[in-house]
Amino acid sequence: MTVQDWFEKRKQAQIQRRQLEGRVELDMDPDLWTKCVHCDAQLLKEDLIKNDMVCPVCDYHFRINARTRIKQLFDENSFEELFTEIKPADPLEFVDTESYKDRLAKAQQKTGLNDAVITGIATIEGNKVATAVMDFDFIGGSMGSVVGEKVTRIIEKAIELRLPVLAVTSSGGARMQESALSLMQMAKTSCAVSRLDDEGLLYINLLTEPTFGGVTASFGMLGDIIVAEQGARIGFAGRRVIEQTIRQKLPSDFQTAEYLLKYGQVDVVSSRKELRSTLAKILEMHKVVQ
Repeated sequence: MTVQDWFEKRKQAQIQRRQLEGRVELDMDPDLWTKCVHCDAQLLKEDLIKNDMVCPVCDYHFRINARTRIKQLFDENSFEELFTEIKPADPLEFVDTESYKDRLAKAQQKTGLNDAVITGIATIEGNKVATAVMDFDFIGGSMGSVVGEKVTRIIEKAIELRLPVLAVTSSGGARMQESALSLMQMAKTSCAVSRLDDEGLLYINLLTEPTFGGVTASFGMLGDIIVAEQGARIGFAGRRVIEQTIRQKLPSDFQTAEYLLKYGQVDVVSSRKELRSTLAKILEMHKVVQ
């Protein structure tokens, strides 16, 4: 991109923002509008949804839940959910500011999910795939026993049906309320991925905003091909923790998808609008190689 192109793009963004702000003045109903957390542009919610929850002004990718992700990625009505009977328990009877049992109940009511992952079989442009899609809205997408079990089971189902696996991650890490039981899921899911590899089946990771902690340290980064959504933050420890540990200021783009691509930690960075076609191409190429 030339300097002239950059200025022209910036000018168009400013014009678009002024147009949007003018629309806000005409209709100040707060239920109709939302503010972009990146550029502060006032956006009509209906337009934002039509644009796949991507800001039309600055291209910021809003965080989306698992159900929305499934709707965007997979062919219409192709998703068949599996292992819905697996539900979390509270074996340690853990209590901090409130009981783990109450936290689970609130998260289930908020999201309509049993836990932080949805698993099933679906197609992407006709290509059949087994998938696990995480939801950050459920206790920060934390990985507890249910997440580990469902991810392992969908991989085992893929081996049974000879299908590729797509793991869509969005997580803050292991679930502290389950202590060592949650940490055990790192080894459990990693072993399942190893079995998938032994069977010669394709494993794709799709890393979305944000993917951190125990998920990154296990099944989240073991893919044959690792795809990251544009702008997603990906890492193990958080930025502030690292800065406080090494006592140095990190680059502004540190732990972004683009930064990881630059240093060879991911294979592809894709915008949300192109994710479906990108994954379909990968699956098609794998069929040809097979």
